[in-house]
Amino acid sequence: MTEIQIEFDVPAKMRDGTVLRADVYRPGGSGPWPVLLSRLPYGKQMPLAIAVLDPLAAARHGFMVVLQDTRGRFASEGEWEPWTYEGSDGYDTVRWAAALPGSNGSVGMIGGSYFGNTQWMAALSKPPELKAIAPMITWSEPDDGLWTRGGAIELGITAPWTLMMGADALMRRHATDPAGLVNGITGLVQDMDGLAGAGYGELPAGHFPAFARHGLPELGYERSRREPEWAASCRVAGRHDEIDLPTFQIGGWYDIFTQGTLDNFTAMRRAGRSATLVMGPWSHTNQQHVIGDVNFGFAANSAFMGMRGPLNGLQLDWFRRTIGDGEALEPDTGTVLLFVMGVNQWREESEWPLSRAVDTDFHLRADGRLTPEPPSVAERPEEFSYDPMDPVPTTGGALLMTDEFRTGPLDQTAVEAREDVLVFTTEPLAEDTEVTGRVRAVLHAATDGTSTDWVARLCDVDERGVSRNVTDGIVRVREATPGEPAEYVVDLWSTSIVFRAGHRIRLQVTSSNFPRWDRNLNTGEPEESATTARVARQQIFHDPARPSRITLPVIPA
Repeated sequence: MTEIQIEFDVPAKMRDGTVLRADVYRPGGSGPWPVLLSRLPYGKQMPLAIAVLDPLAAARHGFMVVLQDTRGRFASEGEWEPWTYEGSDGYDTVRWAAALPGSNGSVGMIGGSYFGNTQWMAALSKPPELKAIAPMITWSEPDDGLWTRGGAIELGITAPWTLMMGADALMRRHATDPAGLVNGITGLVQDMDGLAGAGYGELPAGHFPAFARHGLPELGYERSRREPEWAASCRVAGRHDEIDLPTFQIGGWYDIFTQGTLDNFTAMRRAGRSATLVMGPWSHTNQQHVIGDVNFGFAANSAFMGMRGPLNGLQLDWFRRTIGDGEALEPDTGTVLLFVMGVNQWREESEWPLSRAVDTDFHLRADGRLTPEPPSVAERPEEFSYDPMDPVPTTGGALLMTDEFRTGPLDQTAVEAREDVLVFTTEPLAEDTEVTGRVRAVLHAATDGTSTDWVARLCDVDERGVSRNVTDGIVRVREATPGEPAEYVVDLWSTSIVFRAGHRIRLQVTSSNFPRWDRNLNTGEPEESATTARVARQQIFHDPARPSRITLPVIPA
């Protein structure tokens, strides 16, 4: 093949005159070629961009590749506002890319996280040349994993993301003021390095002091509370039927946007669109085979995919059929490809969720038991005190935080030894038990305050007694009647795992997971202004009238 041609910082004028710049990679020869477009705010030549879409590899496979800095970022003009312009800029950029010399007029989009969402926003704006999208590890409803979860602020991602994005913003702001730039960057770095210490704990969480100190555009939580209509700028939920495109969606069981990926897939299938889904055991930034404390086997690695070849190869094959010459071989995957943890195997399915799953209740019982049988007599409620100034520390999970907080399945010994964490455990399982689908906990609970949080975490306890987290969730109670029991449903999102024979299923119940989620200060004050905390006395009930339980989607043997 002739040498690949690369043009750097190619200008594209948006409808308001703002110029965005992209690097364009063309295969050798005269074309025409289908176009793969990625629009991201992290720098089009940064390793993150290349990791998601290797432009040289794609060009060698016959694609023209366009990597663009979004508005207000790096080489592109304009003011940096997360989300605001991605729909209109996406539309204009797709049309521009389709008309580039060498293009065959068909554009596909690819990328993950923020630049997974730029695909959805472009698709919703309906540029006629956009033929397919492949969003990875991205959300559907921003108030279910991006800005908030169950009503609690996703502080773990909001704080480091906003500060990280601030470096380029400060460099632009102080472009002609070297002293101001040095001072600004120095303070920013100090706040970034200090997050895992005292930084995350600054109050109020809903108007985070570090953002105000540097005057930075934050991830979007604060603005979405001030301007609810603006939240539509990155919301996909409820709009899938407006998109008539095939999608190739990729997620991970320990990704911060696990449920968003699944929700986007199911909504597109419900709308009658062609949709492919791949779910690995991965986290947001790790698509290899060792996640947290667990080695899931080399088959789990996205470079291998259980002898199916590299994941990006499956994507390129799919794009060749949707925007290319249509002559590529079918990839060796089903419509749905799931990695089932525990047995550590890929499995092809034709649907999600699995219709053969049976919702099965496991009930919280006295003495820390978790049983299929509900309580038949009154059992004394469990009690604990929740102190927001001494919250349960984030230990693993589907998260994206500073490097001090590891992602994935981790040993829960220290967490479960705390007095403010209740633990309920089954007897050792007589046979393998597969849980694949959406997990929910129903808690009958009371607090002595007017507001609090409830956190539930599903764990797998091995034969040696080591407990590791599988999935979890939170629900924020904003208006509680002190001392009065009520039913609360905690959405733990979805998973796929086989609890092996001899293992035990465990449920943790507590009131915090900090700093993944901000702390409820138990006062009922708005997060935007609350700075004073109180200790709350919590109760969990499990009796015939109030059967607290976790519901697991069990796959029949």
